[in-house]
Amino acid sequence: MAEIKVERLNSVALVTVHDPDKRNALTLDLSADLADAVADAEADESVHALVVTGTPPAFCAGANLTALGEAREEGLRAIYEGFLAVARCKLPTVAAVGGAAVGAGLNLALAADLRFANPKARFDARFLRLGIHPGGGMTWMLQRAVGPQQAAAMTLFSEILDAHAAEKAGLVHRVVDGDHAALVAAAVEFAAATAEVPRELLITTKRTMRATRALAAHAEAVNTEVVPQLASLESPEFAARLAAAQTRITGTK
Repeated sequence: MAEIKVERLNSVALVTVHDPDKRNALTLDLSADLADAVADAEADESVHALVVTGTPPAFCAGANLTALGEAREEGLRAIYEGFLAVARCKLPTVAAVGGAAVGAGLNLALAADLRFANPKARFDARFLRLGIHPGGGMTWMLQRAVGPQQAAAMTLFSEILDAHAAEKAGLVHRVVDGDHAALVAAAVEFAAATAEVPRELLITTKRTMRATRALAAHAEAVNTEVVPQLASLESPEFAARLAAAQTRITGTK
């Protein structure tokens, strides 16, 4: 049965697109359920990060072609909603790509803050070869991830990147040699580091990073960061950590 599976692994929400017989192609229902899973993770105060993956053999083969063929603007936006929820997610996100990420599946991978992959991963824009203009913000996300030249190669010239080529291009943060279970375990372990950070500080810092990457000047970034930094200095979490650090330094109790 096609579904979105969700596991809570301590501070990490593992969200899996599960329709392996159809290579996890996104239907309207799956996209809606994926968006709901992201919203649930954001609402759960115990969750500090989200990992999204797809049940092997694919990561996500894109949008379901029947749904895509019948879609007009409203339908297209509904198909987008799953990966856009990941893109909007206020928590840190990791995509664990253990197979083909095609079309809207590439969008789902790009929507995460960073990507882990194993040797079975493939990153394939494919829109033009299907006779479809790219959608869902793919051209914006891909150019920001790999630069305009590599994005042109993938989009206009249909270049497909394997895991190691994607790592070299900056699309993948880490290649994990192993099966899907090893890939997901590595991504979850990486994401679990966020448990050591106050949740609200994670959320605020991710929001700031989104703002500063659009700025043209360093001075603008300084001004953008100073307000939330001052707020963090006044937080009880900082006070507790400062006191603990001072205790370690002085050796007092």
